Amino acid sequence: MTKLKPIKNLLIGGPSTGKSTVLEALSDRGHWCFPEISREVTLEARQLGIEHLFLDEPLKFSEMLLKGRIKQFEEAKTLNTKQVFIDRGIPDVTAYMNHFNEEYPSEFEEANRTYRYDNVFLFPIWNDIYTRDNERFEDLELARNLQDALIKTYQDLDYKLIEVPKSRIYERIEFILNTIQE
Repeated sequence: MTKLKPIKNLLIGGPSTGKSTVLEALSDRGHWCFPEISREVTLEARQLGIEHLFLDEPLKFSEMLLKGRIKQFEEAKTLNTKQVFIDRGIPDVTAYMNHFNEEYPSEFEEANRTYRYDNVFLFPIWNDIYTRDNERFEDLELARNLQDALIKTYQDLDYKLIEVPKSRIYERIEFILNTIQE
């Protein structure tokens, strides 16, 4: 039996654009999905007494994110499935660092060039679904600015961004699946 090389489909966008909700629905349909790990990193830091790791120690937070996202990428390559869906990618790390004018080692940019995704789906800012919670510190204006930083970073890396329409979850999923012609 020939092992499949999974197509890595990345979901990107500013905070609270519906990526995780769509990913969860794709998972419910039986697709291999890798969730966003920043909440996991943030919760780990809180257990260590650091309230907002990204705000307090942005480089450490970003190093942990980069390591976790590379691990997801490597794991995705080993799966015997046609499609894999990933919530946020490796270049998100440098997009955020650049937006906040934070310095980072050259390994971050090297990772952006080394680990390449097959499809990148952009979830646009959508006022109607935007919410804040304990892990999401961004207001709507900052979310828009981060979205711009993400778009610039991915376009600078020569990715073709596929914009997901602002519509019901089912319609967003159908758009994605039809786009990849599963």
